[in-house]
Amino acid sequence: MSQRKRFIAGAVCPACKAQDSMAMWRENSVDVVECVKCGHQMREADKAVREHVRKEEQVIGIFHPD
Repeated sequence: MSQRKRFIAGAVCPACKAQDSMAMWRENSVDVVECVKCGHQMREADKAVREHVRKEEQVIGIFHPD
């Protein structure tokens, strides 16, 4: 089953600087934000998931569209 992607109004891609090109969806309790123009992706896990991440692993921070 594919996830429905939602666009983030007014968001600007940090990679290519395109506006209104950022789509968001959830994959396995992880929020995924992707630019549909250049493919740049950012991921953020839920707090419950982050608590199980080992110290040597990294989870990308929360995406805040400006």
